[in-house]
Amino acid sequence: MKKRVAKAGEVGELSCMLLRRDFMKAGALAAGGVFVSAQTAGAQEAAGFKLPELAYPLDGLEPHIDATTMGIHHGKHHLAYITNLNTAVSSSADLKGKSIEVLLGDLNAIKDAKLMATVRNNGGGHWNHTFFWESLAPAAKSGKPSDDLTAAINAAFGSVEKMKEAFAAAAMTRFGSGWAWLIEKDGKLAITSTPNQDAPVMKGVVPDAEIGKPLLGVDVWEHAYYLKYQNKRADYLAAFWNVVGWSAVSKRLG
Repeated sequence: MKKRVAKAGEVGELSCMLLRRDFMKAGALAAGGVFVSAQTAGAQEAAGFKLPELAYPLDGLEPHIDATTMGIHHGKHHLAYITNLNTAVSSSADLKGKSIEVLLGDLNAIKDAKLMATVRNNGGGHWNHTFFWESLAPAAKSGKPSDDLTAAINAAFGSVEKMKEAFAAAAMTRFGSGWAWLIEKDGKLAITSTPNQDAPVMKGVVPDAEIGKPLLGVDVWEHAYYLKYQNKRADYLAAFWNVVGWSAVSKRLG
């Protein structure tokens, strides 16, 4: 019997059984470092886009985000997006050498519909996850919003707590897989959400109302939280605030 091979760009939610299997395999390695083999890492680095290193160990966000989830999420899911993106980009002379921001900011310039979808899904997965890792910090170092960010939040939502409530509502009502975002748009803050691996930087693809400068994002794909929280997305979102790196978020303002 021939083994099914996934097509480039095909990244979907794992079934509960497969997800649990991967978590079990990763468990012994996750606490020790980035869950990427030297051979795989070398291949993806040679191709172009690279898996970013984390600024904290895989267990650095415990107990709020567990090390095993981080190992799978960073070293398998994110790496898969990069591998598929590199394959897609290498197939087109027009795409080679472009930054991820340029690619995602002008997706409609890719006239081949299949290639555009691959770059959209996998390029979005790469950009979103890189942004996500950089938005997190160990709880002891998470800090608080800067005075400027606090003032902007208060002006838009009334208080930081009300912003968190609106952000969680956007994340909870995102059906299936996707993201919730705090964005800066026309000098004001707003909250939105996008499906799959779409991002507020995808002009011409994402609706205009969802376009803006991302300040904070949260991944609500099940692979981001299922091992620890199962189907309790609300518990994951509540824990998320403990590991938001407010210094990084604050620096994105303006």
